[in-house]
Amino acid sequence: MGDVLLKGVQKSYGTTHVLKNIDLAIREGEFVVFVGPSGCGKSTLLRMIAGLEDITAGELSIAGRVVNDVPPAERGIAMVFQSYALYPHMDLRENMAFGLELAKVSRSEIDSAVNQAAKVLRIDHLLERKPKDLSGGQRQRVAIGRAIVRKPQVFLFDEPLSNLDAALRVEMRYEFAKLHDTLKTTMIYVTHDQVEAMTLADRIVVLSAGKLEHVGSPLELYEHPKNKFVAGFIGSPQMNFVPCTLVASEGKQSRVKLVAGQEIVCDVDCSGAARGAELTLGLRPEHLSGAGSGSALDATVQFVETLGSATQAYCEVPGLDKPLSVTLDGRQRPKRGEAIRLSVPSNAAYLFAADDSAFARTATAGAL
Repeated sequence: MGDVLLKGVQKSYGTTHVLKNIDLAIREGEFVVFVGPSGCGKSTLLRMIAGLEDITAGELSIAGRVVNDVPPAERGIAMVFQSYALYPHMDLRENMAFGLELAKVSRSEIDSAVNQAAKVLRIDHLLERKPKDLSGGQRQRVAIGRAIVRKPQVFLFDEPLSNLDAALRVEMRYEFAKLHDTLKTTMIYVTHDQVEAMTLADRIVVLSAGKLEHVGSPLELYEHPKNKFVAGFIGSPQMNFVPCTLVASEGKQSRVKLVAGQEIVCDVDCSGAARGAELTLGLRPEHLSGAGSGSALDATVQFVETLGSATQAYCEVPGLDKPLSVTLDGRQRPKRGEAIRLSVPSNAAYLFAADDSAFARTATAGAL
C-alpha cells in the first residue's frame, strides 16, 4: 500500500501559521501535484510528509501507519530534490547504489536494482560516467534512479525540473509520466508551474496562504474552479476578470451588465444572488474570439504577441480598467489600433460572488 492520509495537519513557526487544517487523502498509485504561488506552503507540506519538518498538529499516515514521529528513513518514502545532489567523485552506478550499500543490501541485489532502474530511465549506457560528464536531464534521471532502487511506497518530488531549460523540462515531463505508468507507485510532486501540474497529475492540489483551495482532476479545476483564485491560477494565459452586475438569473442562465452597459449572457446558475448584486465575470482568453455566436464586445487592439500557432492580443473594451487578453488563431494578425468584435459564448463564461466563490456553471467550455 502507498496511500497517504492527512487529517487536520497544521504547521506553525511560533505564531506564524504556515499550513492550516490540511485534510487530504492520496490514493495508492496516484500521481498528485501540489501547486500554488511562492510561499503558499506546498514544499513545506511535502517535507512534512517526508519527515523533514515536524507536524505541529494533526495526523499523517502512510500505508495505513501513523508516521508523525517516525524518522524519514523508516517511512517508506524516497525524495528527489530540485538539486541533483550527486557525489561528483562517484560514477553513476556508485551514486545509485550508495543508499543500498549503507543499508547493507547484498551486492547481487544492489546490482539488480541499479541495472533495472537504469534501464527504466534509459541511462544504462551511462553507468560508468561521472556526473560532470552528463547533461542536466541525465543528472536528474540519476537522482530519480537513486530513489527508484530503494523501492519506496511513495515518491516525493520537490520542483525537480526547476534547474532545466524549457526544452528539457518538456522532455522530462514525458519521462515522469512514463515512469509513473511503468512503476505504478504513489507520486507526490511539487511545482510552481501549472503547465507541469496540468500535464502530469491525476489530481491537482491547489494551495494558497497555507490552505487547500481546491483538489480535483486537471479538467475539473479548469472547467469548474471553486473560486476566483483557482480560476486565475489554472490556465495560461490567465483568466480575464471583469466587474459586472447581475441583471437576471433564469434557471440555467444568467445575464450580467458591465460598467459601460454591455450585457453578457452566461450559462451559470446565479439563482442564489439578488438582482443588482456585484459579481465578477471570468473569461478565458482562449474562449474569446473575433467571430462566432454569443454576446459581443466591441474592442480596440492595444498590443499583439505573435507566437506562431497562436496570436495573443490585448484589447481595450470601453468601461474596463484593464485590457482583455484574447488568444486568436496564429493566422490572425490584428494591428494595434484595429477595431475588433469579440464573441463571448455563453457556455464559456464564469461568474464569481463578492466572496470570490464560483457560481455553478451549467455548461462546460469543452462543449465549444
